[in-house]
Amino acid sequence: MTTQAPNSVTSSTVHPRRVPSSGRHQAGFWFVALAFLTAMAFSTVPAPLYSLYQARDGFSTFMITVIFAVYALGVVISLVLAGHVSDWVGRKKILIPALGLELVAALLFLTAPSLPVLLLARFVSGLGIGMLTATATAHLHDLHRRHRPDASTQRFEVVSTAANIGGLGIGPLVSGLLAQYVDAPLRTPYIVFAVLLASSVALVALTPETVDAQPVRPAYRPQRPRLDHGDRSRYVAAVAAGFASFAVFGLFTSVAPAFVAGALHHPSKALAGLVVFAVFGSAAAAQTLSSRMRPTAKLALGLAAQAVGLVALTIGMHVASLPVFLVAGIVTGIGAGVLFKSAVGGVVATAAPAQRGEALAGLFLISYLGLSLPALGLGLVTRYISSVTAMTWLAGILLVILGGVAGLSRSHREG
Repeated sequence: MTTQAPNSVTSSTVHPRRVPSSGRHQAGFWFVALAFLTAMAFSTVPAPLYSLYQARDGFSTFMITVIFAVYALGVVISLVLAGHVSDWVGRKKILIPALGLELVAALLFLTAPSLPVLLLARFVSGLGIGMLTATATAHLHDLHRRHRPDASTQRFEVVSTAANIGGLGIGPLVSGLLAQYVDAPLRTPYIVFAVLLASSVALVALTPETVDAQPVRPAYRPQRPRLDHGDRSRYVAAVAAGFASFAVFGLFTSVAPAFVAGALHHPSKALAGLVVFAVFGSAAAAQTLSSRMRPTAKLALGLAAQAVGLVALTIGMHVASLPVFLVAGIVTGIGAGVLFKSAVGGVVATAAPAQRGEALAGLFLISYLGLSLPALGLGLVTRYISSVTAMTWLAGILLVILGGVAGLSRSHREG
C-alpha cells in the first residue's frame, strides 16, 4: 500500500546503457502495472471469504485477525529484508520471485487447507507483497522515464496508485462475486488468480530490465528505519499518520466483512467484497484527484475526512445501518488514502536524499504495524465485549492519533 518506493524512485543505479526500444518500455510499463494490480488484488482475495472459513472450521473472529496479522508480519519481514535490494540486483530478479510466492500461496489455499495451512498461505503471501510493492513501484518509475524521459511523472503516479490501492479493492470484489455466484467458493477465486499470477510472471519476464548489473555489489544490510530524519517532529507526525491510515485499511480487510454478515445481517459475499472495494476504491481515487493539491491542504483533507469517517463509522455500527456504514467507509477511505499520500510526501521532503530509503522504510514499517495491531487488538477484545463497543474505543484511539498528527504538523508550520 505504497505510493512511492523506498530507495528506488531516486535510485542512482538506473543507467541509460543498453536501452531497448521505447515501444518495449511502453509495453513493459503496462505489463508490470498489470502484474502489480494482480498481486495486490490476490492479497485481499480472502477478505470476504473469512466467514466461510469460520463456518467450515469453527474458529473465532479473533482468529481472523490472527490470520490477517500473520500476513502483515510477512509483509514487514520481507519489506525490511528484501524490499530494497532490487536497486542493485535488478527489478525482475525480485519481481518474478515475489509473484512466484503469491502463486505458491494460491496453491496452498487450493489444498483445502486446515487452519495451519491457511496461516502459512497468508504468511507466504505477505512475504511476496513485501518484496513486490517497492520493486514494482520502482520498475514502473524506471519504465516510465525510459519511455517518456521528458514527460512529467503524473502517468506513473496515477498508474502505480491505481495498481496498488485499486488492486487491494479489486481482490475482495472479484472473490466476493465468485463466492456468491459460482460453485466451490473457497476454490474458484484462487484458481482464477493462480492463472492470472502465472500469466503475470510471463509478462514480467518479457519486460525490459532497467537496472544494470554492477561490477561490485554493495554489502547487504536490512533496511534500518530510524526517527532521526530531518525534522524529528515532522517525521513522527508522518509515521503516526501512516499508522492511522493503515489501521483503517486493516479494519476493512479483516473484521469488517464479518461485521456486515453478522451484526448487520447481510451474509452476501458479493456485498462484503463490495464494501472493501468501496473503501480502497475511494482511497485510490482520492489519492489521484488530490495529486495537485498543496501539501498543507492535502494533510488537512486527509485528517478531516478520516476523522469524520471514523465518527460516522461508529454511528453506523451503533445504529446497525448498512447505508451509513458503507458511506462512512468511503469517507474514511478517502481520508486514509490522502493522509497516507501526505505522509509519504512529508517524509520525502524531510529526509536527506542519501537517507530517503531508510526514512521511507521506517514509514512503511510503522504503517504495516498499523495494518495489523489495531485489527488484532479489535479481534482480541471482541472476545469479551461487543464489536460495537470495541470499534468505539478503536475510533477514539485513532482520533487521538489524528489529533497528535495535526498538532505536530501545526507546530512545525509555526516553527
